Amino acid sequence: MAGTFDRAKQLAAGPMDGRGLDRGQALELLSLAEQDLQAVLCHAEAIRRRHRGDRVRLCGIVAVKVGRCPEDCAWCSQSARHDARIRPHGLLADDEIRARADEAARNGAGSFGLVASGARPTPDELDRLCAVLGQLDRHGRVSPCASLGMLDDAAACRLAAAGCRRYNHNLETSRAHFANVVTTHTYEQRLATARTVKAAGMELCCGGLFGIGERPEDRVDLALEVRGLDADTVPLNFLNPIPGTPLEAAPPLSPRQCLAVIAMMRFVLPARCIKVAGGRETALRDLQSWMFAAGADGCIVGNYLTTTGRAAEDDLRMIADLGLRIDTPSGARRGAAGAMPQVSENHVH
Repeated sequence: MAGTFDRAKQLAAGPMDGRGLDRGQALELLSLAEQDLQAVLCHAEAIRRRHRGDRVRLCGIVAVKVGRCPEDCAWCSQSARHDARIRPHGLLADDEIRARADEAARNGAGSFGLVASGARPTPDELDRLCAVLGQLDRHGRVSPCASLGMLDDAAACRLAAAGCRRYNHNLETSRAHFANVVTTHTYEQRLATARTVKAAGMELCCGGLFGIGERPEDRVDLALEVRGLDADTVPLNFLNPIPGTPLEAAPPLSPRQCLAVIAMMRFVLPARCIKVAGGRETALRDLQSWMFAAGADGCIVGNYLTTTGRAAEDDLRMIADLGLRIDTPSGARRGAAGAMPQVSENHVH
């Protein structure tokens, strides 16, 4: 439809120059995507190529601690308040964490995140994780990252000094919708940790989760909050309903709705790394490769926390087939510049 294509092009003018959409424009873009998704994707891809080129950032993660979390996030299988069937465990051994990091590097990941359940790390956990983050930093095959819950200034500075390059702390949704899905901590606490991360000198990885009963307005407001925090990487997760959680029967977003969310985030955050993370296999189904046309320039490779991803070989083949290249961020040293990492033959499911 010529009208929607031309309007999408008009809305793309600011993002092409590095200026993200305002709230009204972003809501209009989501409405346009309902009418003509292809028109919106065309311009989202152009914005991505303008600011991010043809490189894709891959990230690996490992659940270094699982379950027994006192928080009540409605989607989460790791909450002690829910009845999801998972196997809780304490911190993994250091050699296991290093082995997972090596596997992530073989699978093309430039960064590797240590993710622990719980509201915040205990002093003993922080000691151990700082030590292993330092080992990963010195090893140099992947850029070490972490997601350990809420942080105070002292904990954030310790992580930064240990070699943690990036810290993930998602806002999850809008300020208005947050209390509908989380009651054990506040939105302001989430914002405070995000600001603490930036103040400590780490990169901030901060995004959200979609398909948790939010409205289009909530999706746009989340994008604007993330922009206000000056997040460096913006992970987009899509609900994969887990039996035993309050959202186990939540109606799934369609692949087209997910692509519209990705495109809107690119229009609002034109120059940031936008990474498609948890739930993409179930949410996007056969349209997974379209996430890059929608504006994403990163994704998680390998497994998630308590759910499995698809084989890394398939993701690497998809990226190559699209004519895209894997980016190797500074700090992840693999030898010859631009060399393609070897594909792991032992993807763990």
